[in-house]
Formats: sequence, structure tokens, C-alpha cells
Amino acid sequence: MNLADENFAGDSVTRRIDPLVERMAGFGTTIFAEMSALAVATGAINLGQGFPDTDGPAEIMESAIAAIRAGHNQYPPGPGIPELRRAIAEHQARRYSLELDPDTDVLVTAGATEAIAAALCALAGPGDEVICFEPYYDSYAASIALGGAGRRVVTLEAPGFRFDPDRLRAAVTAATRVVLLNSPHNPTGRVFDLEELTCIAELCVERDLLVISDEVYEHLVFDGRRHVPIATLPGMAERTLTISSAGKSFSFTGWKIGWVTGPAALVTAVRTVKQFLTYVSGGPFQYAVVTALEMGDRVTDELAAALQSKRDRMTAGLRAAGFDVAPTEGTYFVCADIRPVGGIDGLEFCRTLPERAGVVAVPTQVFYDHVELGRQWIRFAFCKQDHVIDEAVQRLARLAS
Repeated sequence: MNLADENFAGDSVTRRIDPLVERMAGFGTTIFAEMSALAVATGAINLGQGFPDTDGPAEIMESAIAAIRAGHNQYPPGPGIPELRRAIAEHQARRYSLELDPDTDVLVTAGATEAIAAALCALAGPGDEVICFEPYYDSYAASIALGGAGRRVVTLEAPGFRFDPDRLRAAVTAATRVVLLNSPHNPTGRVFDLEELTCIAELCVERDLLVISDEVYEHLVFDGRRHVPIATLPGMAERTLTISSAGKSFSFTGWKIGWVTGPAALVTAVRTVKQFLTYVSGGPFQYAVVTALEMGDRVTDELAAALQSKRDRMTAGLRAAGFDVAPTEGTYFVCADIRPVGGIDGLEFCRTLPERAGVVAVPTQVFYDHVELGRQWIRFAFCKQDHVIDEAVQRLARLAS
């Protein structure tokens, strides 16, 4: 064997040992899968992964059953069934005065996660940069990497989780193409206010940047706050893709029905990528989501009120158990500081918490590029039945005893 053959053989062995492409190295198993597996293995209460432990309204479930029985069980149209695209457009017009053509400006996706991945792959590639706010939902980093773009982060500074406008401006370079926004924000529970959104919008107009706005928790805001889509601000409708999901708004996370709305050119770009991912999804569920959207605000208003009560219950319980708790303005997550109960590193704390207290949480440091800034914070999901919340905080109180 000559030298070239030896080098080739060595490369082949390396590829067999670690076949993953370089841009996806380091992602591994998501923290949600790891923590949920710990919950199953230990029998712990799972307050890590963000899904309700009760279903949404029976009328919506019955609509899905009716759609199955009516024979809507084959491939739906690639962009989504026309009825759902119309219902989404009507929702955006009624709630936010955003006028959309359901045939060109609306795309149904396999949940918001696919929408985010398809949008990032469509709009940002090698040589481009995407700005996102840390801590960020973990799929953001992976989706940016899938498209081959670079990531630049702006920190939401604890405990209020607001950003410094000067640091946002400094993060923009000649390579910046997209700002990835999430409000209401996971994992912190922040709802970006009009001042913050205006700062982002003015910078995007000035520097001709696109925005991908993840608004899946749009209806889950508390204490009389109002969710403001950034697409409604001056100069933003033509440069913003807005993403949302029936899973969060109506408590059917397993159905994976999401959508993208925005100007036709941007939606077409996303559809070009999306068609080669899942192509379509959830035919019968799409009909059920039409029913959900046509029910108006009653369902989402009732859910928001119930979640506000659960937030208060969880926050009071965590404080009684010795944690410091950051304010939660929306979503169904609350972030707690582990230092008052003897914690130092959130990842270690969460990995041992199921055995020590019988509760699962998620360490927020895994959502940071600057890990040290999130090391003391962990996230609890409060979209659970009241007795589950009560039992969880009682178990956590034993940590301090």
C-alpha cells in the first residue's frame, strides 16, 4: 500500500467512526430528550419538556375525528389545505390588522420547528450570519447550522432578560442577513415590549435585514400585556416571516401543525425548502385547526387565564422552596436561580434533581453561547395540572430541608 492508499484508508476509518458532518458536530441529543428520558427512568415529575398534560377543547378533537371519517387521510396540498390557509389569514387580519393573501402569503408546516428550519435554510446560507438572542430555543442553533450560516448572539441579561441596544447594533456585520426573534420568549418567559421591538425594527430597516419571528406563544401572555407582532411595525411587513403553531395555542402539541406568514417572495422561498423536508403533514389535523381558529379568542383567552394562575402557583411554590424566580410575562415557563438552594451548575443540578427530588427541569445554560451567563438558571414548565405543580414544589422544598 502506498502513502496515498494509507491516507485514504485512514480517512475512511475516521468517517466510519464519526460520520456526522462537521457543521452539526456538537449538537448531539437535545436536552429535552435527555431530561425526559431521566423522568421516565426515575419516575420523576417532568417539568422539563414544554407540553401540557391535558388536551385542548373537545370540539377541536371531534373535528379531527370527523375529518378522518370523512376521508381526509391522504396527502393534503403542499402549502396546506385552502381552508386552513384562509383561517390563518383571517386570524392575522382580525388580531393584528395584517392583510395576507392565503394563496401566496401563508404556508402550513409540520409544526413551528419545521417552519424555523425551512425559513433559516431558505434565507441564510454559507457566508451569511444570523443574529439571535440568547438564551435561545435549541433548534435555532441547529437550524442555522443546517443551512450553513454563522450565528451571532445578543444576550438577554438576567434577571429582567432585556437586551442592550448597543450590543445588538454591534452584532450586525456586513454578513448579517437575518435577525431571528422569539417573543413571547422561550425559555425566559419575556414578552418583548414596543420599545424593544421598535429598536429591532429600525435597525432592520436601516441595514436591510430580514426577520424570522417565532411567535408560537402569541396568545399566552399574562397580566394584561399585549403581544405585538414585529411585522406590524413600520417597514417590517415586507421583510418579516411570522411563525406560529396550533400546538401551543390550542394544547395539541403532538399534532405538529404550524405555519409561516409573510410577503409572497419570502413565503415562496420557505416553501421551496419545506417541500423537500416533510412535503406535507397532518391532513385531518389541518381541518381540526380550522375549527380551532374559527372559535375566535375564547379558547386562547381561557388558556392564557388558566396558565397565568398556574404561573402564580408555580412561582409561589418555587420561592417557598428557596429558589429565586425571574418574572414570567408569557409562555408556560418560569426560570429559577439555583444558587439560593446550593446549586452552582444548572446542568449538573438538573441531571441529579430527579434522584434527589423526583422532579425534572431543564438547565438554560445549554441555550447560551456564553454558557457562564446561564449557569445558575433552570427552567420549569408550568403547563401542568394543579396537583402536579403542587406535588413538584413540595418535593423541591425537601432540597432545603
